[in-house]
Amino acid sequence: MGWIGVDLDGTLAEYHGFIAPTTIGPPVRRMVERVQQLLHNGVEVRIFTARIDPEGLRKYRERTGDHNATVEVVKAAIVEWSRAHIGRELLVTDRKDLDLIRIWDDQAVQVVRNTGDLIG
Repeated sequence: MGWIGVDLDGTLAEYHGFIAPTTIGPPVRRMVERVQQLLHNGVEVRIFTARIDPEGLRKYRERTGDHNATVEVVKAAIVEWSRAHIGRELLVTDRKDLDLIRIWDDQAVQVVRNTGDLIG
């Protein structure tokens, strides 16, 4: 059936500027409820976020000296956030694959398939 990727910052969690890779804002209640409904209906949902991009984390560590900011540590913080606010652990990824059917994101622009036409 595939999975839906839901962005973390500004979509699932409030985002008012970057603080640290493991600092996640409070939940956006409407999106959390949508995700919970999808899960209840048997749809796989994954948190789709650039926070676990290895290159981005490397640059962050170089800039700040925070060598604790690893993919594993950041991913664990996001999983804990999902457990606390969604009620279960969600997979966390920064990658698309062939089973991805939809992305919900506050920064994305939808394009009509095979046309290059923008929606909205």
